[in-house]
Amino acid sequence: MVLNQLTVFFIIIYVLESVTIIAQSSFMVAVLGREWVQVKRLSSVEMILTSLGICHFCLQWASVLYNFGSYFNPNYVFWNIAIIWEFTNILTFWITSLLAAFYCVKISSFTHPIFLWLRWRILRLLPWLLLGTLMISFVTIIPSAIRIHILMQLVTMGHLPRNSTLVGRLNMFEQYFFRPQTLYMLLIPFILFLASTVLLMASLIQHREQMQRHNSGHCNSSLRAHSAALRSLATFFILFTSYFLIISIHLISEVFDKRSWYWLWEAIIYAIVSIHSTSLILSSPTLKKILKMKPWDPEAA
Repeated sequence: MVLNQLTVFFIIIYVLESVTIIAQSSFMVAVLGREWVQVKRLSSVEMILTSLGICHFCLQWASVLYNFGSYFNPNYVFWNIAIIWEFTNILTFWITSLLAAFYCVKISSFTHPIFLWLRWRILRLLPWLLLGTLMISFVTIIPSAIRIHILMQLVTMGHLPRNSTLVGRLNMFEQYFFRPQTLYMLLIPFILFLASTVLLMASLIQHREQMQRHNSGHCNSSLRAHSAALRSLATFFILFTSYFLIISIHLISEVFDKRSWYWLWEAIIYAIVSIHSTSLILSSPTLKKILKMKPWDPEAA
């Protein structure tokens, strides 16, 4: 296979992004895992970040193996790697939405009885919620496994005429049932993420407006902290929304399945994932502390 210069360029970009994401996720898991071993406990946010780090690590390796395998060997379906990618992608969506919901419940100033009850119970519920996201992802991946099996059947039936009744039915079933079903599986956790983030931003804006009416030194420092939190939330919101939209377009459109655009599309997707991982690292005081340490600092060892 002859590759043009533009394709090679995007492949190099994709590989650099993949190395960055794998390094970022490894860093998150290693630092927070060491913290858990030393202190024998992790905070709720660090527990979620560790889970996201593991998901990003598995997601990126599955992406690398599947993309290079399917691109350079298009006549073979790497079904096991494809299932791992879809599973970790769905799990990433659920855990990210859980992180947004956790921040919303813990930080927002709403006084509704449901919020007060969740605020009191969420620390105890969090391990079970993480287990729940794992179980939901396992259940929702079953239709995707069936879809990949159908794709394998289509590949093995390549010798049949394109107007064959069986091939036509399999193509129609894959296009009109499984693609929308995969989109709906991602839409549910995304709506939860969207609602949690919007509610939290509304609460922070309301609280900031209240502090602006009391102009004092303490209020000014709190106001700066709230403004910084709003900027972080806005960045987080834009990144995850962009990732959802790109994945959705990828599922419902075939324009970027063409080989000439394949690596450009992958480079865009994982550029967002890399920036998202960076924002997650910077949101953790433990991870930021390690990043600021000098190599010769005894505490860094």
